[in-house]
Amino acid sequence: MPSDRVCELPEYRTEVFDRVRLSDADRRLLAGGALAGRLRVREPASGHVEVTSYQHVGTVRLDGCEIRVRPKYLGTGLDVLRMLDLAWGAAPGPLPTVRHFRGGAPNLRDLVCLMVVRHGERLLAHGVRRDYLTVEDDLRVVRGRLLPDVQLLRHHGRLDRLACRFDEHDADIADNRLCAAALALAARTARAPEVRSRARRAAAGFAAHAPTPPGDVRALLAGLSYHRHNEHYRPAHRWAALLLSGGGLEDLSGAGELVARSFLVDMNRLFEDFVTRLVEWGAAGSGLLVTPQARQRRVLRDERSGGTYAELRPDLLVSGRRDGEAFRLPVDVKYKLYGTRRLSPEDLYQAFLYAQTLASEPRTCVLVHPGGPEAGTARVAVRRLDGPVAARVRSVALDLRAVLAELAGPGPSPVAARLFAEVVAPGAA
Repeated sequence: MPSDRVCELPEYRTEVFDRVRLSDADRRLLAGGALAGRLRVREPASGHVEVTSYQHVGTVRLDGCEIRVRPKYLGTGLDVLRMLDLAWGAAPGPLPTVRHFRGGAPNLRDLVCLMVVRHGERLLAHGVRRDYLTVEDDLRVVRGRLLPDVQLLRHHGRLDRLACRFDEHDADIADNRLCAAALALAARTARAPEVRSRARRAAAGFAAHAPTPPGDVRALLAGLSYHRHNEHYRPAHRWAALLLSGGGLEDLSGAGELVARSFLVDMNRLFEDFVTRLVEWGAAGSGLLVTPQARQRRVLRDERSGGTYAELRPDLLVSGRRDGEAFRLPVDVKYKLYGTRRLSPEDLYQAFLYAQTLASEPRTCVLVHPGGPEAGTARVAVRRLDGPVAARVRSVALDLRAVLAELAGPGPSPVAARLFAEVVAPGAA
């Protein structure tokens, strides 16, 4: 039975916890390497566990303990949940708060379970979607199309069993199978009793409509397409996919137990998605286009073959026309605490390459990073040996706690417009 011992530490930290004993099952689970680069767990001595965290936050529940990695720039898992919700476009309905849980602040995995349950309950209340499925079955009378080859092989000489192919209007479709699988997982693994009980009721409701297992979740997600009939499923599918993948764990062939026990969110990726969403919102009505991950294949060329040597892909590229002139501004997003230290040479080299090759005059790249009110603005220029400035890098600090608090307040917030104005500020470099 899993221990109630909780080992908590922030991102990018190594700590040793005493009075913790891993079981043989724990060691086998960790030996597979699926958590490599996300979390490292060692036993330097009997009864001691050394945990090293990286940029992933969340929980890993073992028999010997539950490991919780908390975000370094935020307060609780509720803040991470708000970032996830906003990065996906802010789904309708209020987010949960601590008062929804009798035992105090829940872990991040239980919060995601609760979001899966809420969206599942919403879909059940409005009626789950049905669609036409092509079915092959043996019937007593012809329905749809008779399959003569199958009839000959299976029921040669019989007229009471007819092999038919027909369309069935059914709820056992991919849209509902994904939700059913996520609710079933939440019902089995949520730690908070109130979440687990609600998940069980919602899981039973979906199982009645979609009893077929979803199979490979990633293949199912890749095959989904959204239109006016199922667009309202999109938020439910996002939370379901997040839970079913253990927060984004990959290459887990045969490791279903690890997915059920682990939930780790990559904060580097989440911060990038969050900033992208804010900048896109802030650009609305400006006449400028924000392109995430804009691939540029014509910059780095192989002079021998004439082909692309490597592609450049800034996190964001703001482009359009400004004051009658062509405008391009690359933006690099870094989940690093640059408010208290200097920009690293590696990030500067990358930003200067973006500025020199992708930006319009004055050639500038903006670097967005987390930072509180005390964070200043770094401005770095590259000068040629003969004196002129070749390119500039300017940093913009985003106070995550303040931004999330403002976005959670009543009424519309100017946060996105303010960030966009700071990013594209003319002459700020």
